[in-house]
Amino acid sequence: MIAQDSIQTLTSFSKFFQDNHERFIVFAYSYLRDRDEAEDVVMESMAALWENRQKWEEHSNLKALLLTIIRNKALNILEHRQVRSRVECDITDHKQKELDLRIATLKACEPDKIFDTEIQRIVNKTLLSLPAQSRNIFVLSRYKNASNKEIAEQLGMSIKNVEYHISKVLKLLRTELKDYLASFLL
Repeated sequence: MIAQDSIQTLTSFSKFFQDNHERFIVFAYSYLRDRDEAEDVVMESMAALWENRQKWEEHSNLKALLLTIIRNKALNILEHRQVRSRVECDITDHKQKELDLRIATLKACEPDKIFDTEIQRIVNKTLLSLPAQSRNIFVLSRYKNASNKEIAEQLGMSIKNVEYHISKVLKLLRTELKDYLASFLL
């Protein structure tokens, strides 16, 4: 008798499925907007309804039960899409901000000033490493635009001696700035 009831239940359920299958797909599709996904949701919902047949009451409204299951499954899918969409937007926003920052940084970059600053740092470091007299002569010549004769008179030495100190400093600076000389030529 139990087997007969199971067969009758299965037959009734199969007929119910065949009669309503397309309507349920249309319902799921109206929210999901993906036919394959809607079909999957309906099939999974039918399977869930069948697996829980022991919980049906004698005159259960199977359409309402199935629509509830479909609705919940579709809602889960849509909420998952929403979360994924938010994450994708956040990632896109982050990438856009990073790109904007790199563009702004590159626009603000002035290679001449970078080189000027670096070169000035090397020159200052080199001058600080020199004996005081050589440094003083070079500063008077290059920074204060004093002539070799004026420097010689001010320091009480010969013009040749001033020229020697200046050429010694220039030679050292050429060595220290060798990596930047090509940039100067360009």
